[in-house]
Amino acid sequence: MTLTRRTFLRLATAAAVVHAGGARLARGAEPPSTNEKSAEPGARPGGKAARAPRPAGAPTRPVVIASANGIRAVKKAYALMREKNADPLDAAIAGANIQELDPDDQSVGLGGLPNEDGVVQLDASCMHGPTKRAGAVAALEEIATPSLVAKAVMDYTNHVLLVGAGAKKFALAMGFEARDLLTEKSRQDWLRWKARRQPTDNWLDRDDDTRINGTHGTITVCAVSAAGDIGSVTSTSGLSWKIAGRVGDSPIVGAGQYCDNGVGAAGSTGRGESNIKICGTFHVVEQMRQGAAPEEACLRALRRVVETTEDRLLDERGHPRFDIEYYAVTKEGHFGGAAMYGRPPEKAQKDDMAVCDAHGARLVPLALLFPASERPKIMW
Repeated sequence: MTLTRRTFLRLATAAAVVHAGGARLARGAEPPSTNEKSAEPGARPGGKAARAPRPAGAPTRPVVIASANGIRAVKKAYALMREKNADPLDAAIAGANIQELDPDDQSVGLGGLPNEDGVVQLDASCMHGPTKRAGAVAALEEIATPSLVAKAVMDYTNHVLLVGAGAKKFALAMGFEARDLLTEKSRQDWLRWKARRQPTDNWLDRDDDTRINGTHGTITVCAVSAAGDIGSVTSTSGLSWKIAGRVGDSPIVGAGQYCDNGVGAAGSTGRGESNIKICGTFHVVEQMRQGAAPEEACLRALRRVVETTEDRLLDERGHPRFDIEYYAVTKEGHFGGAAMYGRPPEKAQKDDMAVCDAHGARLVPLALLFPASERPKIMW
């Protein structure tokens, strides 16, 4: 999958065009599929997909899986592979670009919540199964689509990971456009957080501010083509209010995402520091290599996370005070995922994974290591 620089820049420009329709997509202008319900109170922009069990029968290809916020991403990626025979990594990244360019998603790309200094820093990584190549960027500023920059690192350099100012310099040299990623909505959330850090500081609290919208969300997308080739990508703005320069698991190959063209792929969301320590997605893929089904492989990774969690992050029952979710798909098209904890009813959608195959786009429940009733009251 070697591209000329001219072809790559054309693809990057096309991704930017997605932004022009981003606001319309965020407000639900894209028609829902036959597998989606009408928008419900509290549903995400664009409507809420039907939460359905896995269809019976043999797996089908192509198939795309993603974190729950990627319902539009899996539809996009599937359509590109099915209708245009797109490369699985190109398709997965095109899907991820939807969230990266959506200003209403404060956990990814444009509009992502900033670090403690008020600066949005983005991380992403990708892998291409057929060529066994990978690329990543970390602490990237002013570039809205870090997934595309990660792919450019893969396609045009002998490196895997570029960070900080060097990553931005590379992106600009490749023709990406610098822009302010801090939306007014995210800036206001940052100002509210800053004001409430200490009661004796010089920032005034506002009586009308009832909640600070902190987040640590991520989008991860894994795609398997009709021929069984695989691509994977993960993109995030990381923990809100993080220490400047903090890098989580998303740009770390083998942690935020991993694929092996002979086995399958996996992606992760949740507490990056804990996932890095077990090389989580690599662990999942290796479990599948040894014969474990995707769901069981994800549960095994979660158990390993529990085993390696330091005492300060455990509750009185020895359960972690944080969330991690894994999503996996095999080369044959089998898929499954697992989450550390179940969520309260109002956040139950985060207990799902997004899937699109011949049965359509839908949300499928994740397996749970611990039920919602055992979820610690104080979470990191």
